[in-house]
Amino acid sequence: MTTESTGKGRPTPKRKDAQAKVKVSSLAPVVTKEQKRAAKLASRQDRVASRAAYLRGDDNALPARDRGPERRFVRNYVDARRSIGEYFLPIIFVVLVLTLIQIPAIQFGAIALMYAVLLIAVVDGVFLGRKIKRLMGQKFPGSETKGLAMYAWLRSTQMRRLRAPHPQTKVGDVVN
Repeated sequence: MTTESTGKGRPTPKRKDAQAKVKVSSLAPVVTKEQKRAAKLASRQDRVASRAAYLRGDDNALPARDRGPERRFVRNYVDARRSIGEYFLPIIFVVLVLTLIQIPAIQFGAIALMYAVLLIAVVDGVFLGRKIKRLMGQKFPGSETKGLAMYAWLRSTQMRRLRAPHPQTKVGDVVN
């Protein structure tokens, strides 16, 4: 009696093939290139739609820092008025150009202009914050006003066309 080993009847697989078989991810199912392309396009369209909703000011699309009727009121109040802070960035650009001129009096004047506008913007922000808190007490009694003054001041220092969400009111409108 001889015992012959007949083997398993198939060749031993290469190591990389065996490991690849084990590594099938349950998180990423096998998809074709066309399915990947369609998913990418759908994802892009979702992002564009949610960005447009954010810029329109839809409450569902806003981040937590911009949500709620109080924040909407603050945004509308700030957008309905002009402030020196929204002109700060263009003024800084002018100051930069003026400091390139090699005349000390012009350079000094440009730097003084920059600091003056900064000081006026800060003072305007303090008065804006006080007014916002007073109006919030009248319009939304009992609601939390923490952070609303800073929110209003930061929005007032942004150039109007760069504000996000976009302004819903025109300059000079009465905000209720």
